[in-house]
Amino acid sequence: MSAAWPLFGHAEAERRFLDAHARTRLHHAWLIEGPEGIGKHRFALRLAAFLLGARGPDAAPLDAGERDPVWRAVYAASHPDLRTLQRGLNDKGKLMQDISVEQVRTLTEFFTMKPALGGWRIGIIDAIDETNRNGANALLKTLEEPPPKCVLFLINHGREPLLPTIRSRCRVLKLSALSDEDCQRALDAAGAPQQAARIAKGRPGKGIRLSSPPALAAVEAARALLRSAPNFSDKLAMSALTAAAVDDASIEAFRAELLDWIADRAEADPSAARVWLKQARLAADGEQLNMDAAQVASKLVAGLYELAQAV
Repeated sequence: MSAAWPLFGHAEAERRFLDAHARTRLHHAWLIEGPEGIGKHRFALRLAAFLLGARGPDAAPLDAGERDPVWRAVYAASHPDLRTLQRGLNDKGKLMQDISVEQVRTLTEFFTMKPALGGWRIGIIDAIDETNRNGANALLKTLEEPPPKCVLFLINHGREPLLPTIRSRCRVLKLSALSDEDCQRALDAAGAPQQAARIAKGRPGKGIRLSSPPALAAVEAARALLRSAPNFSDKLAMSALTAAAVDDASIEAFRAELLDWIADRAEADPSAARVWLKQARLAADGEQLNMDAAQVASKLVAGLYELAQAV
């Protein structure tokens, strides 16, 4: 029997949750924090399946197998006592900017109903920092006055500050980037291409998402440009801009390479820290303002030239 969503890393956070479940009345809201691409959604699903009755062996109770009916229902998003909120798609097939207040209200209404199978009702919001302000406020009543046998898992990538009133009502499980070994195991289990490990940097989800041919080409173009620092080559810059503008994955991969490179220099160089902050804000603004990939890439490269002039 194969394990459901095998756990790579995060063993300490899992142990803390199981200890809380075994010792005390389980808290109603859990904030699962950490960088994107490390398996927070998968981790939340494992906890949800466990609460809904999926069981692995005594030594690994969260490692239920694919023959477990609860595991299958959770995996297929068909369990009647589990609801998951994520950003939807707009009319153009693009991800919407946030999780709306209307979506959150469907979840709060779900919590007013009796459990279909007589156990827990579980809600997952992926991610709470992608929920708009009205939606976050709509969630507060459920957090302040939780119905019985109700648990919320709030995934937080850390993109935006979280309302203190939400954070204060949650137990926090902090998840970190995976070790090189665990990251490689996760990539192998997912059948990711070999190049994904070079991109992942402890975040297998990122490696998988950005291992398409256009994204890999953007990574190589970014690295070629960065190797020409501090006298950045205009020819390499033009090649990098072309590679970065192919699709959403290519601009994301390009942006990540540049931001990581600047971040490595920010600890010792205040001017690099200022450029990193400016570029990080640009990345967020580009998504919110629906800037096209070419515009974002051009501004990111301009930031590199600004950094070169400052040092």
